[in-house]
Amino acid sequence: MKTLNLYPVSTIDTITQPETSIDLNLHTRATKFFTDFSCVTPLAIESTLSALDIQKIMQKEHVRLKFVIDKAGHFLGVVRSEDVTDRKIMQKTNNGDKREDITLADVMIPKHRLNALDYHEVAGSSIGQVVRVLKDTGDQHALVIDRDRNEIRGIFSASDISRKLHLAIDIQNKPSFSKVFEMTD
Repeated sequence: MKTLNLYPVSTIDTITQPETSIDLNLHTRATKFFTDFSCVTPLAIESTLSALDIQKIMQKEHVRLKFVIDKAGHFLGVVRSEDVTDRKIMQKTNNGDKREDITLADVMIPKHRLNALDYHEVAGSSIGQVVRVLKDTGDQHALVIDRDRNEIRGIFSASDISRKLHLAIDIQNKPSFSKVFEMTD
């Protein structure tokens, strides 16, 4: 095995930057801010874990949302960090269950309650339009589906958008998961 060498950086003065700097703003194409699952592996978690285990995993990984899958890898829903707070887990114990018996199925948002943006519509939209949807719904994330392929294509994250735009994007949480994510029964 080849050994790698370490070199001093005392004479280095610059940091490499992309050759073409893109001026990102609210009019920039939405796809520039999109986490595309054809390029990036989605953060997923198996449905068999307990809510307490998921809480620890999400805190350790510093993530706010994970996709819930079954053992075969089929999409079941999502779990957000706010779904596995101590308070939320304690609320689920009102039926006499112990905290350690609360499962992911008890706290996740099942896919039948989720809606998403369409990838082909997003491809022709600005990030300002996506931000408007996030603000209107009060959600930190917006799922994106490819209806032609019948799959979840990716996700928008308010914190990622904010970081790329260097703007504070104030998303006020609404009492429900949102018009974008929750279908009326």
